[in-house]
Amino acid sequence: MKDGVTTVAYLVAGVLFIRSLGGLSKQETAQRGSSYGAVGMGVAILITAAAWMSRGMEGWVTAILLVAALVIGGAIGASLARRVEMTGMPELVAILHSFVGLAAVLVGFASYLSPSAASFDHAGAERTVHLIEVGIGIAVGALTFTGSIVAWAKLKGTLSGKPLLLPARHMLNAGAASAVVVLCVPLVLAEGTGGLPFLLGIAFLACLLGVHLVMAIGGADMPVVVSLLNSYSGWAAAAAGFVLSNDLLIVTGALVGSSGAILSIIMCRAMNRSIVNVIFGGFGTADSKAGPVVPQEGEVQELSLDGVAELLSNAKRVIVVPGYGMAVARAQSAVFELTRVLRGRKTDVLFAIHPVAGRLPGHMNVLLAEAGVPYDLVHEMDEINRDFVKTDAVLVIGANDIVNPGALDDKTSAIYGMPVLEVWKATTVVVLKRGMAAGYAGVENPLFYLTNTRMLFGDAKKSIDGLVTALKAK
Repeated sequence: MKDGVTTVAYLVAGVLFIRSLGGLSKQETAQRGSSYGAVGMGVAILITAAAWMSRGMEGWVTAILLVAALVIGGAIGASLARRVEMTGMPELVAILHSFVGLAAVLVGFASYLSPSAASFDHAGAERTVHLIEVGIGIAVGALTFTGSIVAWAKLKGTLSGKPLLLPARHMLNAGAASAVVVLCVPLVLAEGTGGLPFLLGIAFLACLLGVHLVMAIGGADMPVVVSLLNSYSGWAAAAAGFVLSNDLLIVTGALVGSSGAILSIIMCRAMNRSIVNVIFGGFGTADSKAGPVVPQEGEVQELSLDGVAELLSNAKRVIVVPGYGMAVARAQSAVFELTRVLRGRKTDVLFAIHPVAGRLPGHMNVLLAEAGVPYDLVHEMDEINRDFVKTDAVLVIGANDIVNPGALDDKTSAIYGMPVLEVWKATTVVVLKRGMAAGYAGVENPLFYLTNTRMLFGDAKKSIDGLVTALKAK
């Protein structure tokens, strides 16, 4: 196959990937955007296989191996993905990022050990550039690989969500990064494959750096970490593209890397955090210890199911705040039915989404869209916070840290400075929880003790179903 045909096909695939990102920017066009991405990937795979087959028998063997790998890997991926509940989607995304990083590492080592690499002039600029590309690809890939595994373990609960704050951790990070750069020098100077030990050292240090960076980040900040690791996986793919001289892989990796970085920055701004702190593993943490825990004043006021139904039946405006607990209880369909019943009673119903609600960027948006909640009812934090003051009732379903008033006024809180949904400004707040356990950040929530807050304990889906039945009876 002529290079011109391959270039045009790669260009078409790149345009489809760009259209895919554009479609994914809005809920209304997200499905179309996913279709663009799938078609673009199909074009890329087909043209790559065709290019290999045009090289003779050896190319046909490579193409057959490519198809076999796709079939086997696709079957395993499809089987695992079907078993994953929406509550486990963040862990799935995190572990998928680790595969991208591992692939970049393997591509780097394979390229370095390839017989074709021996054809480079030892002192030539082409070889130097190639080895630098290999070193960067392996470093970024290794960091993404181990960092994603740690994020997966934290999201799954295998590792504690508390940040690991080693003494002088920033100096340790800087030292490891500097050592990676220094090892590139003997890697370039070594003849043949003599630089393999230095390449292994780069991979080892980058792996340690990935572990330490993510271990230093608190569990409540995992949504931003997942977004950042998505960016890292894109840059790892782009680095692999440079190593393989594959234009489409470079473009695709750059698209993923830049979009993930932009999303991370947007989320950090929404949480009043610094993207620099995220990158260097200081996100949501401080070197100094927090002050003494302030004891909560007041007492928890519980409300019965019939009491909540009565409250909702008299409300003119209701705002629903979904959280991870809604995903765990699989209550999104019941919430949509409650919304339908309330709107049928001429009640104004809106949904308030915090940028890091759940364990994944857009987690709650996906759940609500899956249940059929109209897009125009779903509002982000910045636009709906001003509406709580004129709201009769707020239903907080399985959310905790994102509605914690201590984030605004308690300097001893681990989440101090994070903008939250100011639900306490409403006339009445009803919190649906199984018990009084703290949120993922591990901090107490003063909201539960306020005079206008009522607690409805129990499974969220059963509670919502009970509210639907009670409201219909009215």
